[in-house]
Amino acid sequence: MTARVLVVDDIIPNLKLLEARLTAEYFDVVTATSGQEALEICERGECDLVLLDVMMPGMDGFEVCRRLKSNPETLHLPVVMVTALDQTADRVRGLEAGADDFLTKPIDEIALIARVRSLARLKLVMDELRNRAETSANLGVSNAVSHALDDGPGGRILLVEDRPHSAQRILAALRGRYQIDIEAEAHQALFTAAERDYELVIVSLGLADFDGLRICSQLRSLDRTRHTPILTLADLEDRERVLRGLDLGVNDYLTRPIDANELLARVRAQVRRKRYADALRFNVKTAMELAVIDPLTGLNNRRYLETHLLGLMEQAAHNGRPLSVMMLDIDFFKKVNDAHGHDAGDEVLKTFAARVKRRVRGADLMCRLGGEEFVVVMPDTRLEIAQRIGERIRGAVAASPFPIDNGARAIPITVSIGVASSMGGESADAFLRRADQALYLSKNAGRNRVTAAAA
Repeated sequence: MTARVLVVDDIIPNLKLLEARLTAEYFDVVTATSGQEALEICERGECDLVLLDVMMPGMDGFEVCRRLKSNPETLHLPVVMVTALDQTADRVRGLEAGADDFLTKPIDEIALIARVRSLARLKLVMDELRNRAETSANLGVSNAVSHALDDGPGGRILLVEDRPHSAQRILAALRGRYQIDIEAEAHQALFTAAERDYELVIVSLGLADFDGLRICSQLRSLDRTRHTPILTLADLEDRERVLRGLDLGVNDYLTRPIDANELLARVRAQVRRKRYADALRFNVKTAMELAVIDPLTGLNNRRYLETHLLGLMEQAAHNGRPLSVMMLDIDFFKKVNDAHGHDAGDEVLKTFAARVKRRVRGADLMCRLGGEEFVVVMPDTRLEIAQRIGERIRGAVAASPFPIDNGARAIPITVSIGVASSMGGESADAFLRRADQALYLSKNAGRNRVTAAAA
């Protein structure tokens, strides 16, 4: 895949070298020779990923990275720090500034391309999530998108490592900040990862009897673990396998001997990104639910009914099986609101929905049309059976008063119901109209009754 990469370096030959390498792999390249210029390019949204040199006059790479990660408009941009320094303390400093990775000069071309491709894939996914979440927030159907990166303590990490000494060193480095589960048995690790909500899985590539990359591949293939970050632990001679892991979807890696501070910094970076992505997915999921769910009663809404009723009718016609629909209207509901207030009316609606739902099947589709009107669609149900169910619902509603004022009082409620049945040979609007006409007859005949539409 391609992406627009911003290369930031104050030394022109370095810029040209990286530009040539990335252009040869079909990436679009933008260049900047100072930290300020880089910030302006990022704020204008002109890049997907930043290769950032550390040693620059004026504003160094660490400060540029901190500013990018503290700006709501740019915090999601992947940043790779590039430097001639090869000290663990420098890598830790870069990661703590918010960098997503750290490359050391002279840059290994294969490692560079593998890392850029991996982060470009990540950026594409994050952009889609951000766009969906922000659209939902702008439409008012979900909360505003969070513009903060959470790397606080807490959360659970799975370590797949069969070397006891190595496992204990990692446990000591992360204990107190995260809850660590250690799994020495490779075959069991996949089941463990799928059973619990982990914020990171750390996989050793040096397992005695199993290929660690196989675990990584399987984690990426399962729905339950597809979005869980993976960090691999590799020996110096594992370079080819590390790069292969990045192609498979591994998020990061550490080379042995493992420095405790760098381990903690890389783990924090992955957890921070995972929490941000989870928050975006939650916003998108909430928006999808709000689009088809009535927030007061928890039932499906009119939009969901309109989307699914036609399919149920087509299925009834194809199978030659009856489909029945029940229209329900709470009697004199306006008087409830006028006499007791809208809060009491809301309590009545919620209790009504719960009573009706307990008396229909799980396969039945129950929706709130709006106000005090409800619909129940019943597949494989003849008209006489639907009428009998309607009578059962009517009796359950009238049997006992509805609590209001948080249970301090109770008021009597009744419901009028109209029922119709179809074999699918008509439009959804015509089908609902017949049930609505039957409901009108129930109201016109004195309410608190069930009427079946004529065939």
